[in-house]
Amino acid sequence: MKLLSKSLVSEEFDCSYIKEEKCQFAFFFATDLSPHELDMLLSIGWRKFGIYYFKPICKECRACIPIRIKTKELILSKSQRRVIRDCKDVHVDFKNLEYRDDIFEVFKDHSYNRFGKNSDNEDFYKSFYIQSCPSIQSEYYVDSKLAAVGFIDISSNALSSVYFVYRSEFSKLRLGTFSVINETQFALKLGLSYYYLGYYIENNKSISYKNSFHINEKMSWETELWIQEQHNKV
Repeated sequence: MKLLSKSLVSEEFDCSYIKEEKCQFAFFFATDLSPHELDMLLSIGWRKFGIYYFKPICKECRACIPIRIKTKELILSKSQRRVIRDCKDVHVDFKNLEYRDDIFEVFKDHSYNRFGKNSDNEDFYKSFYIQSCPSIQSEYYVDSKLAAVGFIDISSNALSSVYFVYRSEFSKLRLGTFSVINETQFALKLGLSYYYLGYYIENNKSISYKNSFHINEKMSWETELWIQEQHNKV
């Protein structure tokens, strides 16, 4: 790993996920991470975009909980099996990172229609195509049209979902759920034990869905130990 900065702490700012809460990150910049180095960071709660590595250190709130799926023990619910049936004609490719204009168009559509945000091409490229560790992308096609893209890091023992975007016209297909299933199965095919979903927040609907994938583990910030939780019957 080549460190480009020492570990730093951000200013407090308004949380994007929980109203009236303040958020704060520890962060650093780095390149040339080995799969083993990335695995160690993922295992203690770090996430990244491009060369920017971060984790929350909020003083009053520890709602962002690292979550991962055990690839050998993925149990699909009835709803998730329905998604697979609905997406039976979706074609999926896993490829090396490759910037293309049609991928940026999907990102723009997703950012605007889900979050009301306009997208900057330079920021997009820096976040997903300046590679600091082993990475790939997943591409989802509906009737030969690029419908969704996932950005994925590869550690020595896991795949880690960095971000997933889809065209709003295909929202009924629930491609986000479909991508988690496919990418977990791809991790298993590679012989990897885990698929990292990022942070889970129980009281945020846009993120709480991550807990519907079993069997999953969540990390305790206090102990940095991963705990397998009980789940409802599927």
